[in-house]
Amino acid sequence: MTTARSDLWPSNVPAEVYPPQEDSQLLIDTATESGILAQAGVADLCTGSGVVGIAAAAAGAGSVRAFDLCPHAVQAAKSNAAVAGVDVAVHLGPWTRAAEFGPYDVILSNPPYVPDFDDEREQIPPVAGPPLSYNGGFDGRSILDPLCQTVAEFLAPGGSFFLVHSEFSGVDRSLQQLRDAELDADVVARQAIPFGPVLTARAPWLERTRLLEPGRRTEELVVIRADKS
Repeated sequence: MTTARSDLWPSNVPAEVYPPQEDSQLLIDTATESGILAQAGVADLCTGSGVVGIAAAAAGAGSVRAFDLCPHAVQAAKSNAAVAGVDVAVHLGPWTRAAEFGPYDVILSNPPYVPDFDDEREQIPPVAGPPLSYNGGFDGRSILDPLCQTVAEFLAPGGSFFLVHSEFSGVDRSLQQLRDAELDADVVARQAIPFGPVLTARAPWLERTRLLEPGRRTEELVVIRADKS
């Protein structure tokens, strides 16, 4: 699995927008190497900078729609798609808004999934992006749960969903929810990476909650593929 930085990554991402990182690239690589993006109708949920949707368009998708709650992200994604010379329709609103335009052949998502807790002393540098773009609630599942439970409704027959998230966010739970929704779901890619600024700040808490072995400062990213019959 190739995980080198894509040439499609935007060179300038506003501080209010999640910057492309290893999870973005792993999702792009996995979806692209699957060979199913060509001519597909694609949705990019929680698009951020737009990099995933842009990559899908560059891979030959028939159409791409991207969705984000943040107006800054919507503007950034539109601008980045224009710079990349690809056609991506970017919509302001929650990921559930994608239902208005579906069903889709392929859905891609890099949602907020980092477990978080209320600690006023926490110091995370701005380079990590805005907290809304990575915080996923106490167990990291505030978006993952409803997404995994309902995404099958957004897929066309024979469609596929690609989801990236951390080992700390309940991989088995995602798989079970997708399978409960009658999708054929499995982990299709894994990558171990050093902690970034968010998990570095939260490592002591992760250790206390026994999500993290004492002293370890790496996480495994996974991409789940879920196919609809």
